[in-house]
Amino acid sequence: MSVQSPATATAAPLTWIPTVEQQHKTRLWDFMTWVGEHRQIGLTTYREAWQWSVDDLSGFWDAVREYFDVVGEGFDGPALAEERMPGAVWYPRAKLNFAENVLRHAANPELADSTAILTIQEDDAMTELTWRELESRVSSLADHLRRLGIGEGDRVAAVLPNVPEAIIGLLATASLGAIWTINSPDLSAAATLERLRQLQPKLLIGVDGYQFNGKYFDRLDYLAEVEAGLPERTHTILLRSPHGTGQLGAGRLDFAGLLTDTVEPRYQRVAFGHPLWVLFSSGTTGKPKGIVHGHGGITLEALKGTGLNQDMGPGDRYYVAANTSWMVWNTLVNNLMSGASVVTYSGSPMFGRTDRQFDVIALTRATMFATGAAYLSLVEKSGIAPVPSRDLSRLRSILSTGSPLPDSTWLWVHDHLKRDVHLGSDSGGTDICSGFIGSNPLEPVRLGELQGPLLGVAVEAWSESGQRVVGELGEMVIRRPMPSMPVFFWGDGDGSRYRSSYFETFPNVWVQGDWITETPTGGFAVHGRSDATLNRGGVRLGSADIYAALQHVPEVKESLVIGLEQADGGYYLPLFVVLDAGSELTDELTATISSTIRRLTSARHVPDEIVQAPAVPVTHASKKIEVPIKKLFTGHSPETAINRGSLANPDAVDWFIDRARNYLAQQQQQ
Repeated sequence: MSVQSPATATAAPLTWIPTVEQQHKTRLWDFMTWVGEHRQIGLTTYREAWQWSVDDLSGFWDAVREYFDVVGEGFDGPALAEERMPGAVWYPRAKLNFAENVLRHAANPELADSTAILTIQEDDAMTELTWRELESRVSSLADHLRRLGIGEGDRVAAVLPNVPEAIIGLLATASLGAIWTINSPDLSAAATLERLRQLQPKLLIGVDGYQFNGKYFDRLDYLAEVEAGLPERTHTILLRSPHGTGQLGAGRLDFAGLLTDTVEPRYQRVAFGHPLWVLFSSGTTGKPKGIVHGHGGITLEALKGTGLNQDMGPGDRYYVAANTSWMVWNTLVNNLMSGASVVTYSGSPMFGRTDRQFDVIALTRATMFATGAAYLSLVEKSGIAPVPSRDLSRLRSILSTGSPLPDSTWLWVHDHLKRDVHLGSDSGGTDICSGFIGSNPLEPVRLGELQGPLLGVAVEAWSESGQRVVGELGEMVIRRPMPSMPVFFWGDGDGSRYRSSYFETFPNVWVQGDWITETPTGGFAVHGRSDATLNRGGVRLGSADIYAALQHVPEVKESLVIGLEQADGGYYLPLFVVLDAGSELTDELTATISSTIRRLTSARHVPDEIVQAPAVPVTHASKKIEVPIKKLFTGHSPETAINRGSLANPDAVDWFIDRARNYLAQQQQQ
């Protein structure tokens, strides 16, 4: 493949540089040393380690298994027995259990009585579970699930907030070889059933209510509606919240009462690809896809991702305020896999104040904070300085995800939060429950760039003709298999939906659907979804570049841009902006927005029209729905263009529906 580089390229400034001492203290450095001793492969830099990891996939992943001492059997033979995409065969004779590999830390005398899960409430009250206590509660719940007839292959569906019981439920389900799925109780009953009905769960775990942003939300009527919509369900377990009614009713079992038995831990070891959990796509334009991941693939990916690329392990504490409907919530158990402790927080990330999450970090003494880029930008724009009243001395890394991180926010973190924090931006997806490109602890970070490809990920940017490109916009592709690629999609008997999702553009090559640029220095920039690409005059433009420029316009609170091909061959690029309270879209502000976009991107990025909107519709993972909005403007009916149940703020769509109708009417008159 040819590599095209720009004639001139200026490297972005460095924002974080690890010292030699820091490098040598990492688990990744220890792993590289171990590889040298046990595999006779000399690795002295991250790029050498990455190159080996993608050149020798089988050898790399087996080294990860052996280095972390994965519990199981039948690991003889190559890790990657058959390489193809889709359908790679990993460890065909292996048997293991995800929960057993997480909870083995309870048998470690140095960790058994240390904190595994630290829970904090909106009122700052904290409780903790040690590793020994966590294993005991998982074992007790698993024993009760067996008595209820739950076994290998059965589905257990949970509708729970981000609480320790959700983790306990996941691990208990996994320990039996049963299949787990979870949704947040803030989803509507219709949206929840749209997901859960596909799985026909045998058991439902629900909650009577939850506290959020200082208010209590009763969910008993909601739970009854979900129960009624799941005819295959045989039992419901109810988690009773501190502010709830305390009444079980309807023959439901009490979650707390199932955690107190003293039971010897038992783990059903299953095949490497045996289903572990089902994650659902956002489903913004149709029925959410049920993405099935396996015990073995997620075990290896969790150890590699959290243990090596993110340098997490015993002594570390991971905090993310993730909604349970978002795959980022699953990173809590992935960090437990590496021996780190985790923080569960089901409250509002902005309870009482915009920078509430930094209270949580200080109080829990978290060493790693994962968050959406949008949250960091929001705090930056608020003008709040989070540090003076808080001790963030233990915080050593911040993982930004969900959307590209604007340069101004990147600099704000180092200037106003913590100068020496390892701030990285990672890009991955629900599809693999992990990342493709992002952070590592051995290389410097450059402003606006993801550090590089993650270990074991053969990622490149490709042109439309399938040629690798460097220094210019390209489609993100993965050339070789990863063990955490989906085992299958639920209900996709012939695999056609799976193949069409990733392998239609280039045969046997995974296409993620993101526009990226690989820089000459080996980093990456993400420009947004390729299915939402702006194409003006034959030049592809990333919407994320426009959003980043708008970070420099303080009056703009949120924005959304789409590009529309017109019947006369023209191209219409409207920008919708949500303004801060008290701001108006005057001619002066319109000119400022346009000039800022022109200055920080290019003249091609300047919109044809700037329109003030009351709100931008987003998913429960806070992602803008550019493609569904574009469908409205191209004549699709609202019912087929947008699945309201997938949105955190479905009412925000109504304004865009009206706007699209007016636009289409005007087009017909021309």
